[in-house]
Amino acid sequence: MSELRDKNLYYVGGVVRDEILNLPSFDTDYCFEGDAIDFAKKMKLEIIKENPDFGTVRVLSDNKEIDIASTREESYPKAGHLPKVENIGCPLEKDLKRRDFTINALAKNTVTGEIVDYFNGLDDIKKKELKLLHKNSFKDDPTRIIRGLKFSVRFGFELENETKKLQEEYLKNINYDMSYHRLKKELVETFNLNKQEAFDKFLKEKIYLLLGENQTIPKIKASVEDEVRKFNIKSPWIIYMGFFDLSALSLTRRQKKIVEWFSRLREQEATNNTPPESVIMYKLMYGEKC
Repeated sequence: MSELRDKNLYYVGGVVRDEILNLPSFDTDYCFEGDAIDFAKKMKLEIIKENPDFGTVRVLSDNKEIDIASTREESYPKAGHLPKVENIGCPLEKDLKRRDFTINALAKNTVTGEIVDYFNGLDDIKKKELKLLHKNSFKDDPTRIIRGLKFSVRFGFELENETKKLQEEYLKNINYDMSYHRLKKELVETFNLNKQEAFDKFLKEKIYLLLGENQTIPKIKASVEDEVRKFNIKSPWIIYMGFFDLSALSLTRRQKKIVEWFSRLREQEATNNTPPESVIMYKLMYGEKC
């Protein structure tokens, strides 16, 4: 962690969680209890970029670029869409309350090293459970379901019982008026892990229904994880997702081409005139990256 210190400055989220789990963390997220931009100016830090609307500032410290966020609250004027930032400089507890799961609502003071845990995230880490902070969390942001899938695979955690019920209920009555840009981002991060377990849960728990109405479960003859590893695919998420209708997502031209091939392969499979679809896909498409 960086040497930047202040009694109102905290490490937050994943970096705290990963430290407790004794895992490497690639990003260090800072949160200042108050106005982060004012803090950077008072500390005479070299400011690279500031965003007053979100209360964030990027500074140079110890020759590293560091992002510092002000504590803030958020509301969802329209469920499933991006939130509205409110009350910049609010108490730390209110900032942590807007996050997804209790294990990500932890903070660590940069001066004292004290872990701040308002929502029993430490206990949930010990129990290896993913627990929502409030019952409307999936309604506010359904992409948290994909985040839960990602964390379950990365850490070997399972959804806490009430959280599991809330997920099942939401997937029975999905609001498709959502941020698909956000959904795609989470899908990329989750399936670029290249874990068959994630794909199996994606199907079994019917999370694939988030991709749009009238989705069907594919009949897959090979382990996608094994084939991705065999062919050394650098960005495998589109391979996993290529079995579904992705018309709701904003795809690149290359990604659209891959999805078109999947569609053709499914048609060929119906005639029993094709080997496992993943093998054909890689032979046809992967002389280069996605």
